[in-house]
Amino acid sequence: MAGGQSGLVAAWYERRWWLIFLRPLEFLFRGFAAIRRALFALGLKAVWSAPKPVVIVGNITVGGTGKTPVVIALLEYLQAQGIKPGVVSRGYGATRGVFPHTVTQHSSAEDCGDEPLLIFRRTGCPCVVAPARVTAVQQLLADNDVDIVLCDDGLQHYALARDLEIVVIDERRRLGNGWCLPAGPLREPVARLRQIDHIVYRGSTDPQCGVSYRNQALVNLLSGEEISLSPDLLGCNVHALAGIGQPAQFFAALEQAGFAITRHIFADHHRYTADDLVHLHGRPIIMTEKDAVKCRDFVQSDAWYLKISAQLPEPLKQAVLDLANSHKPIP
Repeated sequence: MAGGQSGLVAAWYERRWWLIFLRPLEFLFRGFAAIRRALFALGLKAVWSAPKPVVIVGNITVGGTGKTPVVIALLEYLQAQGIKPGVVSRGYGATRGVFPHTVTQHSSAEDCGDEPLLIFRRTGCPCVVAPARVTAVQQLLADNDVDIVLCDDGLQHYALARDLEIVVIDERRRLGNGWCLPAGPLREPVARLRQIDHIVYRGSTDPQCGVSYRNQALVNLLSGEEISLSPDLLGCNVHALAGIGQPAQFFAALEQAGFAITRHIFADHHRYTADDLVHLHGRPIIMTEKDAVKCRDFVQSDAWYLKISAQLPEPLKQAVLDLANSHKPIP
């Protein structure tokens, strides 16, 4: 859906009164979700436990909350501490349907989805994609020597046992009207948050639970050249392209840096073609890193992406590091 979020999504966060008419459907959704979770809890549906610790980075609401930058930041932190992490993902947006898929330098977004491809190219961590997270973890561990597994999304994928659950919530939008689908944005009732190990808030500066973002550089899609986020080298007037869940922060970062932008908004996980960019000429193009992994094959030399890094709270980093160290074999 190029052009922004749907009317229903906007209504959830604007707490529109007419959503009350969807409450009967919400009660059904909540009931089915509760029954499904109970089946796993009672052992009536199988739960598989990995021989290595598993960390879920997910959300309780529909739509993007910034999970992938959190996953990348955790992976980079663990690597810096001498830990060997691996990552699994559902691979939303993959269209070729051959799973499990081990992401390589030759993978495309059609093979594995845009977010796993971004994670792999940014971190180099072994990454396996499959809609069934158990299958993905089994493949990851069969082929790689890793100390800990991070699961990008999958909070509601209860067939996979987990050692730590992290939920990312948008600081500004929070939980909308607090109702479950389809009357609200929640995948599970608010009470589920009481069972989460760490809740972090995207866009917050709270040292205990806030996740902020640092704009690192502009990176050229073709050459890999990095320059500062400034109009000095590119000029003020640029095309700004975003196909992510919440593009406002990206556009704001460019404007705060001094760019005069023409916005081009695409749906989250949009499958780009050359036709999407053919009319964007005369000015440089700046896009998100998630978009860049899908556009590299047909852009010109004036295409750049904004490289960002999530700044994580120390308690979260320490908890994940402690979990990894507690399961490492003694040399």
